[in-house]
Amino acid sequence: MKTYRQYCPIARASEILAQRWTPIIIRELLNGPASYTRLADAAPGIPRSLLTSRLRELERIELVETTPTESSKGARYRLTTAGEDLTEVIGALGAWGERWLEVAPEHADPGYLLNSWCTTYLATDQLPEERVVVRFDFTDLPGKAFPLWMIIDEGNAELCRTHPGYDEDLIVQAESVAIAEWHLGRIEWADAVRQRRIQVEGPTHLVKQLPAWNRRSRWAATNQRVPASDS
Repeated sequence: MKTYRQYCPIARASEILAQRWTPIIIRELLNGPASYTRLADAAPGIPRSLLTSRLRELERIELVETTPTESSKGARYRLTTAGEDLTEVIGALGAWGERWLEVAPEHADPGYLLNSWCTTYLATDQLPEERVVVRFDFTDLPGKAFPLWMIIDEGNAELCRTHPGYDEDLIVQAESVAIAEWHLGRIEWADAVRQRRIQVEGPTHLVKQLPAWNRRSRWAATNQRVPASDS
């Protein structure tokens, strides 16, 4: 790890937290213990070797610790007391980003959007009793490795990147940015549908229920965003 060679606590903390991917790893672990695979899924694009390196470094400085799984295959990562003490730091970073930064297409990775819906923001108390397969087509990303599928079953959700082998109950055609903006509370689902930025086909009761299956981002209730300047 490179050092700024300064005693300043901002410099010392930046040596750890300002490294690429480290805040993302900590963000995920603030949601609770996670497996290596889940951390990798939450950080699409990170090389596995780099994820391994970052986790080892966070263990070395005692921000992260590992616990064995019940199956004894692999391990689960969790924050130590020092790691959990970063809650307000990561929260402040997120509040600043939501207040001042726009959501651009390069920020709206569909795989991350749907993975976080399935693992972090799933409204389990709103899910239907029957199994539901939702196909997502992203209209602003032609030619990409899509569609993606979400399987709702027995109070859980799973993201599939290949056809799951079940009939599709709902088909969503949407702009990836529209899904991201809705999740962040910047637009309402009904408004996006009216603007044809999101369109859903399927049984009427499931079409109406779909947006309720996402608890939406913690930033959706803040209303802190500062509109872009006209100048």
